[in-house]
Amino acid sequence: MSLRRLDIANFRNLNSVRLQPAPGVNLIIGENGAGKTSILEAISVLSTGRSFRASRTPAIINFEEDAYTLFAEVFNALAEHQQIVPVGISRNRQSEQQIRIAGQQARSASQLAELLPVQTINSESFQLLEGSPKVRRQYVDWGVFHVEHGFFPVWQAGQKALKQRNKLLKYGKIQGSAQLDIWDESLAGYAEQIDQYRSRYIELLKPEFEATLSELSFSDQVSLSYYRGWERGSDCLDVLRQNREKDWALGFTQSGPHRADLKIRVNKLPAVDVLSRGQQKLVVCALLLAQGRLMQKVTGKQSIYLVDDLPAELDSEHRIYLCRVLEEMQCQVFITSVEADALIDSWSASTPMNVFHVKHGQLEHTRNP
Repeated sequence: MSLRRLDIANFRNLNSVRLQPAPGVNLIIGENGAGKTSILEAISVLSTGRSFRASRTPAIINFEEDAYTLFAEVFNALAEHQQIVPVGISRNRQSEQQIRIAGQQARSASQLAELLPVQTINSESFQLLEGSPKVRRQYVDWGVFHVEHGFFPVWQAGQKALKQRNKLLKYGKIQGSAQLDIWDESLAGYAEQIDQYRSRYIELLKPEFEATLSELSFSDQVSLSYYRGWERGSDCLDVLRQNREKDWALGFTQSGPHRADLKIRVNKLPAVDVLSRGQQKLVVCALLLAQGRLMQKVTGKQSIYLVDDLPAELDSEHRIYLCRVLEEMQCQVFITSVEADALIDSWSASTPMNVFHVKHGQLEHTRNP
């Protein structure tokens, strides 16, 4: 998958911008505040329907406008005739959103994610190591979603069962245990399926992660282990029943797939407590690159990579290693930096690339540096 055209209107300080990116490397150069990261953010919104920088819609819309509009032409190499798929999304200050794919109203943002898989490497990516288990669950579920076609409806059903069980725990004590039995069985059934999907995915991911770390010239041994959200060797239904009294008292479900986590360790210690900032960035990059590699192997789909401020926390040697991995993947890449030389020199001389200069929300395109 790759973008062949991108139109951005009234998105942060980008009033009217059009890009015709290369299918390979696209470098976005500009001063701080010029709008570089906003271009990456717009691409991410086209993939997920939401921003990686702001939770509130008004923060994204240009202050003089009522709505933003994004449009892209997505090249689908897996389609029978390698088709170009038009995709558009708009959102107003009331958070009313419209998504259209190939001229049709989309049912949900998950259709965007399926068509346009995007991975973002930025300062927030460190949350994979230092953030809550929720961040790592989202990381795992992104990969399972793209590799296991049956996962998403099961995950949705599990979320619904969890919501109903928590609602009953909080407000439904008068009804007693009879209704809770129903939701225990429903949640446990979906939990076991979700666990199977996630466990299978992690086993496929581990060798890709280890190989990618090695290619990034990372010498320490980093291990990945999966905690499913309840005790190993126990049936989820039994655990839910055993914890019922505590769940009643707390008003929410303590065990289940919503408590799953991906443990990332160095010498049996949390990686975030052992590694330097630069080492952490290499591990985070390896996690995200490994997902793209695995998805490509299993499905043939390629992820688009958005890398914000590549030189940050990485020395020139490791930047080159990272760029070599991206080159080998032959995926579309968008990378920002304040200085062009810090990016251009990290790639092979034979690598075709487009360079875009951003200044005060305006874009100037240079085909080759």
